Amino acid sequence: MNANAWIQTRLREGNRVMVLAISDYEVRRELLRSEKTKGLARLDGLKSVVGFIPLTWEALLQAAQFWAEARRLGKPTAVDSALDGDVILCAQAAELTRLGHETVIATTNVKHLEFFVEARLWREIS
Repeated sequence: MNANAWIQTRLREGNRVMVLAISDYEVRRELLRSEKTKGLARLDGLKSVVGFIPLTWEALLQAAQFWAEARRLGKPTAVDSALDGDVILCAQAAELTRLGHETVIATTNVKHLEFFVEARLWREIS
């Protein structure tokens, strides 16, 4: 099953699928760099099918906490000089959880994310 079919199945089953701002940024920057206009159009269209969660100040504060905690424990998710989108993604998900939403990050990178929030391989979420 490809990602589009997976999303459609989740939506039909009544699940909410959300794109977090940091995820959009990480995909969009590469599509812009490589001038993939069709991919950009698909990414923009995705927001009309699923929800979009903007990046908030609270999420950035939490991301800084996650970043520092990971380094204190010897479990960094990126080099110290990197922006570290993984901790920002986790912070956005943690914010949704704090607001009372059941939140699972659907990813191919469980290892870096599950330290902070619930994350599963997207193909294994049903």
